[in-house]
Amino acid sequence: MAQVLEFKLPDLGEGLTEAEIVRWLVQVGDVVAVDQPVVEVETAKAMVEVPCPYGGVVTARYGEEGTELPVGSPLLTVAVGAPASGALASGAPASGARASGTPTSGGEGEGSGNVLVGYGTQAPPARRGRLRPPGAGAAPGRRSPGSSEGGPDSGRHGSAVGAAGAGAGSAGSRPAGLTDAELAVAAAPAGPTALAGTGTAPRRSVRDEEPVTDGTGADAGRRADGPVPVISPLVRRLARENGLDLRELAGSGPDGLITRADVEHAARAVASAPAVARPPQAAATAPAPAQSPTATHARGTRIPLKGVRGAVADKLSRSRREIPDATCWVDADATELMHARVRMNEAGGPKISLLALLARICTAALARFPELNSTVDMEAREVVRLDAVHLGFAAQTERGLVVPVVKDAHTRDAESLSAEFARLTEAARTGTLTPAELTGGTFTLNNYGVFGVDGSTPIINHPEAAMLGVGRIIPKPWVHEGELAVRQVVQLSLTFDHRVCDGGTAGGFLRYVADCVEQPAVLLRTL
Repeated sequence: MAQVLEFKLPDLGEGLTEAEIVRWLVQVGDVVAVDQPVVEVETAKAMVEVPCPYGGVVTARYGEEGTELPVGSPLLTVAVGAPASGALASGAPASGARASGTPTSGGEGEGSGNVLVGYGTQAPPARRGRLRPPGAGAAPGRRSPGSSEGGPDSGRHGSAVGAAGAGAGSAGSRPAGLTDAELAVAAAPAGPTALAGTGTAPRRSVRDEEPVTDGTGADAGRRADGPVPVISPLVRRLARENGLDLRELAGSGPDGLITRADVEHAARAVASAPAVARPPQAAATAPAPAQSPTATHARGTRIPLKGVRGAVADKLSRSRREIPDATCWVDADATELMHARVRMNEAGGPKISLLALLARICTAALARFPELNSTVDMEAREVVRLDAVHLGFAAQTERGLVVPVVKDAHTRDAESLSAEFARLTEAARTGTLTPAELTGGTFTLNNYGVFGVDGSTPIINHPEAAMLGVGRIIPKPWVHEGELAVRQVVQLSLTFDHRVCDGGTAGGFLRYVADCVEQPAVLLRTL
């Protein structure tokens, strides 16, 4: 007998909170295998193909291309465990036990090889819940009867199988192996505003998620007769501070565990509920909120802050709020560094980029001034000095500003740095950088000279402690060996977190970098 499982948008890593659907790779009624990519999404960091941890028949898709979904929202539903002899109404053959991801009678279940945050790598466990009669509706906000105990629950997004039935019905196909009772449960609406056909389940407030009783009292004691699935005292305290009853929340963690994200989402829903649920007479008597001059008078195009632009806005705003930064700068004669690069490239072998030489200077300077390769833990009130240097560099792309990270830059020579910079830059231009390649930096090198400017006071890439800026290198009058000459001059700037060091340390770092730019032989001491 088949069961309908809901696949939610997983946490793709490093704190991403939403993603935009770029392209669906499957249609309703298609047979998918375990770990088969089903949708291509664009996060604030990269384009990613998302594999489905279940195998079976796609019964519904949630959201059209171009829709932005938060992490934890349903992506699609899959009917798992259909008999191998069954077939789709559309004529597509149903797969066997291996394709559906369910165990055969004579062996172990085949698990997913891809690890997604929030999903295990084992085959879904046997279903333990029973089906409701066709006329009975599931209580909103509770685990769907059609889902396995170990699989993703419907949570605050409504019934997974409800949207599945709507999507399958609109496609005109009936997954093989589903009984009439299962189809009746799948056809039940996920909520008062569920949209049939598209499979879109809008978010609902906590008030909408209160249990619906049928007069028998069976639902009233469903959560009351057992312990609340909460482990963290922080989650309990957060719920208490926001006046939330944990027994009314549906957890998104393993086995229905209520997480901090669940409580925060419910708190936001409660905060926004009065504006939605306010009676008409109260809304009529309440004074209208004062509009800002911008909203009243300005005319123009409103552009949503989402995707890369939204991520940049959030991160830079946080940096400005939390980091007391300061900036120092100095002009340096880069003539000898430019000559050294020419001689390196004339010797044969891979070409050495100027950015790689500057990065090598950075790692040598950080070895002398490790205070700037650190981060601040305000909860513990500690400065954490980091052992490894993961060097980020700013790259402007069509999608916006991104900061790829060269891992373990302190262990690389100029050739290795040149190759890694080239690889990451090309991946940034094509939009194929992975989240791991865009996160984890400890220090950033910002070569804004490529835009034809001399100086800048950059904003630190939170939670790092410093950023080195490099302006354009241009001919300028310069006193060299007591005489006026035309030299290749560059402006260097260092923006640093004043919590990790004082001006003396920052000035010493910048002066060492300038000395290495003016006299590359200084680097020989550290090679």
